Amino acid sequence: MARRSALLIAAVLIAAVGTAMIVLYVQGIDDRAAKGQELVEVLTATAVIEAGETVSAAQEAGKFEAKEVRRDDMVAGALDSTESITDLVALGSVYPGEQIISDRFGTLGDVQSLVIPDDKMAVSVELTDFERVAGFVNPGSEVAIFGTAAAPIRRLPDGTEETLSSVTRIILARVPVIGVGTTSVSSRTVTNEEGAQVVEEVPKTILTVAVTQEEAEKLVLADRTTEITIALLGGETKSQDKAGVNPVDILPETFRGAAG
Repeated sequence: MARRSALLIAAVLIAAVGTAMIVLYVQGIDDRAAKGQELVEVLTATAVIEAGETVSAAQEAGKFEAKEVRRDDMVAGALDSTESITDLVALGSVYPGEQIISDRFGTLGDVQSLVIPDDKMAVSVELTDFERVAGFVNPGSEVAIFGTAAAPIRRLPDGTEETLSSVTRIILARVPVIGVGTTSVSSRTVTNEEGAQVVEEVPKTILTVAVTQEEAEKLVLADRTTEITIALLGGETKSQDKAGVNPVDILPETFRGAAG
């Protein structure tokens, strides 16, 4: 009888220990699962950050957003602020939804090659400082490109030619800058206020933009036949392709009077 009781007690103890171990094991699984499901805050991109674009410019354009993700979904090295990369630039394109990691950013010298968006091509134009907003245009900037044609000539169906009024018109409403070359100096002859011809030194810089084939065709022709001017755009700037401006639009009384 005593032996049977002892066996029963032992069986109960073994069952209790086994149950406790199962409970602890399951609890450990729950803890580990809960830890993986814990929400953490990371910084993500809300729009494409182009190669060479500064972190500060991207931040001003609203291209960063704090977002909560599961710890299991957090990319190794993901940042929760731009504090450690404020003075850096993107080494390659960062796309919407990507978590921001410091390895994707560095100095301009670290950008080894020109990064061209998959659906675009790179076209370069040479501009003076005046024509490129006094040097404020940098990789990652978005610009509008204007062309000024002085007295352009149009060929009529009968083969004759007609001289048109000078015009300034937008060529490309908004394109991204993906490269800015080094500045060189060239000479040109100009007429000063006294009417004398003088030689002046003009700094010029090659600007490279990413464009579609149709945009490239317009830009190349504009570069060959007009005077190009770049306008630096803000994130909310609205630029539209319109009819352009003629001399009569800026000096109406003068030109209408001359026509009369």
